Amino acid sequence: MENTSTRDSKNPAADAQPGQEYVPARSDIVRSPRIRKIQITAMLLLLCAAIINYLDRSSLSVANMTIREELGLSATEIGMLLSAFSLAYGLAQLPCGALLDRKGPRIMLGIGMFIWSLFQAAAGLVHNFTQFILVRIGLGIGEAPMNPCGVKVINDWFNIKDRGMPMGFFNAASMIGLSVAPPVLAAMMLAFGWRGMFITIGVLGMFLAIGWYMIYRDRDNSRLSAEEIHYLQAGSVASRKEPLSFAEWRGLFKQRTMWGMMIGFSGINYTAWLYIAWLPGYLQSTYHLDLKSTGLLAAIPFLFGAAGMLLNGYAVDALVRRGFDAVKTRKVCIISGMLLSAAFTAFVTRATDTTSAVTLIGMALFCIHFAGTSCWGLIHANVTARMTASVGSIQNFASFVFASFAPVITGWVLDTTKSFSLALMICAGIAVVGALAYLVLVRKPITDGAA
Repeated sequence: MENTSTRDSKNPAADAQPGQEYVPARSDIVRSPRIRKIQITAMLLLLCAAIINYLDRSSLSVANMTIREELGLSATEIGMLLSAFSLAYGLAQLPCGALLDRKGPRIMLGIGMFIWSLFQAAAGLVHNFTQFILVRIGLGIGEAPMNPCGVKVINDWFNIKDRGMPMGFFNAASMIGLSVAPPVLAAMMLAFGWRGMFITIGVLGMFLAIGWYMIYRDRDNSRLSAEEIHYLQAGSVASRKEPLSFAEWRGLFKQRTMWGMMIGFSGINYTAWLYIAWLPGYLQSTYHLDLKSTGLLAAIPFLFGAAGMLLNGYAVDALVRRGFDAVKTRKVCIISGMLLSAAFTAFVTRATDTTSAVTLIGMALFCIHFAGTSCWGLIHANVTARMTASVGSIQNFASFVFASFAPVITGWVLDTTKSFSLALMICAGIAVVGALAYLVLVRKPITDGAA
C-alpha cells in the first residue's frame, strides 16, 4: 500500500490541512495497484469456487439415468432429489444474507464451501432414496452463501462503474462449470463410477474452502487509504456503516421493488434450473444418445450461457461509462433477455434433431443468463451497500424456492406425457411473467431511508 502521509505533487491527499479529511474530486478516482491485486485474487478464487459449485450441482443431472437404474428411481423421484437441493438452497438464503452482512464473505463462503463439499462427497455413499434426499438438503444449505458472497465481494472491492465485467465473469464461471461438467463428469463416471465421481469433486471442494479462508480478507478488516476508499465508494448508493438490524431486514419485504426482484428473478432461475436439472436427461431420452455423446452435446448450450453473461458484463460497463443510467440499462437488458429466452424455449418443442435442439436451448440460455447477470448487477446499482447481501439472499431465496418446482414438475410431466414439450411451454410462460415483474414493480431504489 502506498504511504499516503508523504507529501507529493502527485498525491492530492498530501495537500489536505492537518485534521481535515481529504475528499477526492471525481477526476481523482483511481484504482491503486493494491486494490487491483486484491480484485484479481478475489476474482480468481471466486471463479474457482463457482466452477466447483456448478460441477457439484450438475453431478446428479449427468448421473441421472445411471442412478435411476441402480437405485430403481422414477423420473419424478429424480425430480424430487433435484428439487430438494434447490428448496433447501432457497430457504437457507434468508439467514445466510443476514449472517453475511455481519460476518463477511471470508467466514461465510469458507464454511459454506466446506459443508457443501462434505455432503457432495457423502452422496457417493448413499444406498437409497431417503439417504439421497438428506444429502441433497445438506448440499443445498452448504451452497447457500455462494452467490450472495460473490455479489458482496464484487460490491466491496469494485467501483460501481467497474462491477459489470467482474459480475459477468463471476456468473460466466458458473456456466463454464456447467459446460465442462457433462464431459468431465461423464469421464469421471466412466473411470470411477458415479460414486467415485461424487467423492472426487467433494474432496476438491474441501481443499478450495481451506484455500479461500487462508487467502481472502474482508474489506472491513483491511486498512485502506483515502484514495482507495474513495475509489470503492464513489457513485454508490449512500449507506450507513452499522450492520443491518432485524427491523430493517424485515422492512425489505414491505418494498415493491424487493417483490419485483423476487418474482422477476424467479423467472430467471426457473428457466436456468430446468435446463441444469434436465438437459442431459432430455437429450438422452428424446434423441436416444449414449452417455459420452450426451456429455459432449450438453456442454454446448451452457457455453452459450457463459457467452451471454460475459457479453452482458461488457455491454453494461460500456454503456454506463458513456453516461447511460445504470439502473435503466440493466432493466432493459433483463426484460429483453427474458422475453427472448421465453421465445427460444417455446421453439425447442418444435426441434426435430439434436442440432436444432441444442442451438435453440443454447440461445435460450444465452438470453436468460444475459438477463440474469444484469439482475445481480441491478443490486449493485439500486441497493445501498450495507443491504446488498440481504437483498441478494432474499432475491435468491424466492427464486430458488420457486425454481425448486421446475425439476419435479418436469419429472412428473415426463412420467405422465412421455415428453418434455409441456414442461418447456410452462417454463417459457414463467419467464414472461418474470420480465413483466421487472417492468412493472422495480421502480425505486432500496436505500437506508426507503419505506
